Amino acid sequence: MALRNHTTNSEFVLTGLSDDRHVQPLLFVLFLGIYLLTLMGNLTLLLLIRADSRLHTPMYFFLSNLSFLDLCFSSVTVPKLLKDLLSEKKTISVEGCLAQVFFVFLTAGNEACLLSVMAYDRYAAICHPLLYGQVMSNQLCVRLVWGSWSLASLNALVIVLLGVDLDFCDGHIIHHYTCELPSLFPLSCSDVSMNVSILSFSTVLLGLGNFLPIFFSYARIIHNTLSMSSTTGRSKAFSTCSSHLMAVILFFGSGLIRYLMPPSGSSLDLLSSLQYSVITPMLNPLIYSLKNTEVKAAVRRSLEKYLQYLRW
Repeated sequence: MALRNHTTNSEFVLTGLSDDRHVQPLLFVLFLGIYLLTLMGNLTLLLLIRADSRLHTPMYFFLSNLSFLDLCFSSVTVPKLLKDLLSEKKTISVEGCLAQVFFVFLTAGNEACLLSVMAYDRYAAICHPLLYGQVMSNQLCVRLVWGSWSLASLNALVIVLLGVDLDFCDGHIIHHYTCELPSLFPLSCSDVSMNVSILSFSTVLLGLGNFLPIFFSYARIIHNTLSMSSTTGRSKAFSTCSSHLMAVILFFGSGLIRYLMPPSGSSLDLLSSLQYSVITPMLNPLIYSLKNTEVKAAVRRSLEKYLQYLRW
């Protein structure tokens, strides 16, 4: 990815989460623990879904893709954050910064699309159970996942081109722990009004464009569930959907706040970024496992097989 020759700065300085040398080691331990939990939780869910044939359904196919995305998403920003917490000089090259922007939008945009697809899957399962097998065929599931990757890749490419076109003449200090496009705009001596408009349009198109189908899917699900005569059926439906709703609220809430609100350099920017890029990938495996009887049953079956193997 070639930058224009008139770009003056070759690197940026990240202010990070804290400049207190006594606090930084504590933050390193905290985020190292979060990252290890993210890796362990998502890898465990991936392996469990792959190993247990009873989980080879559309719902868990999408969930395994979500776990893979969460692994990628957290790995885009957290390793660099951990390195900077132990470094005196927190720098990143312009090329590295734009690469980080690209992969953040690729993984985050993909996750937004996938959460929308998962909402449609729950709508088909609860509102049209007799036709579910025909509606959510294997071919359609694969196409929906590839469609998510394609849309997110196109969006990420358009977004990163907004950064490639910028001139960074004087400003080089990013008041953040990672490279995000809203934090780069104030550092540019170029006219960024068009870039800001395109970024806002992209956020609305991809963010709200995926959130609205989720909203309408769950409106139909709730209406259909409340009309059920069986309290057991209602309880099962709400239990199945509550995990996904929680993941949607955590991800979309913090992501839309970060990219629709003007950058202020305040702690709110840091907290919203940490929420959707660090905390949510760690929580997703817990959210989908703790309230899911099928996943807990699969864990028991896997443990029994493992213990039986050890006895032999």
